[in-house]
Amino acid sequence: MQKIAIIGCGQIGTALTAGLINGGIDPDKIYVTNRRPERSKELKEQFGVHAIQDNLQATEEADVVFLAVKPYGIVPVLDEIAAAVQDNDKDTIVVSMAAGMTLGAMESECTAGTPLIRVMPNTPMLVGKGVSIVSPGRFASKDQVARVTELLEKVGYVEVLPESDIDVATAVAGSAPAYFFLCVEAMIDSAVNMGLKRDVATALASRTLEGSGALLASGLDPVQARVNVTSPGGTTAAALRELERSGVRTAFADAMEACYRKAAGK
Repeated sequence: MQKIAIIGCGQIGTALTAGLINGGIDPDKIYVTNRRPERSKELKEQFGVHAIQDNLQATEEADVVFLAVKPYGIVPVLDEIAAAVQDNDKDTIVVSMAAGMTLGAMESECTAGTPLIRVMPNTPMLVGKGVSIVSPGRFASKDQVARVTELLEKVGYVEVLPESDIDVATAVAGSAPAYFFLCVEAMIDSAVNMGLKRDVATALASRTLEGSGALLASGLDPVQARVNVTSPGGTTAAALRELERSGVRTAFADAMEACYRKAAGK
C-alpha cells in the first residue's frame, strides 16, 4: 500500500486514521483533508500524517480514497476528485463511508470503470471495536475488496454484503449502538431512582454491557447466554418477565424496521 487518502476528518475519519496507524500503516503514507488549517495542524501533531485542505492533492496517485464526509458532501467531493482519480496511473479505489448514498448514485458521478465500495461503519470504531459493512460496486475486484477489508479490520469487525442487504445491516449494526446506549441510560436512571449513586450505576451498567458483548463475541449463542444467567424463579427471571410483558421484543422489531425503512428511503 503506497498511499491512503482520507477526505474528511470528523469522528469517523479520525478513528480510521488512528486505527490504520495503530495497525501498522506508515503515517507518512496517509493523507487526510479537512477544511480548517488549525485542525490540520492538530492532526499532523497527533498522528504524524500529511494533513492538508486540498482534496485533489490527497487523491493524486492514491491507492485508496476514503470519503469520510456527510452524505450531502459525497457528490460534491466526487465531482471534485473525479479528474484526479481518472488521471492516476493506478486504479484508485474510492470508498464512501456515508449513509444513504447508493453505489449507483456514486457511479453516475465517476468515470466508467472506477472501483467503488460503499461502507456502513458504526461509532465503536472510535475505540477499535467498530463494525463495518462493506458493499462492493460492480467495478471493484475481489482483490480490491480484500485490500479495503484488511484496512477496515484495523478498526474492528468487517462483513462483506451485497448492497441489497446494507439497509437491514444499518438497522442491526450502523444505528444499533444507540439502542444499547438507550438501554444503559434507562438502567442507570432506574438505579439512581432506587437510590444508587449515578457514577456507580454508570460504571456497573457500562461494564456489564462490555462484558456481555465480550461473551457474545466469543461465539456464545445469545439465547444460551440469556438462559445461563436466568435461574428458575430468580431475580433475572422476574426482571425478564416484566420486559416481555412490556413488549420489549415488539419495540425492538418496530425500531429496527423504522431504521431500515429510513435507510432505504421508504
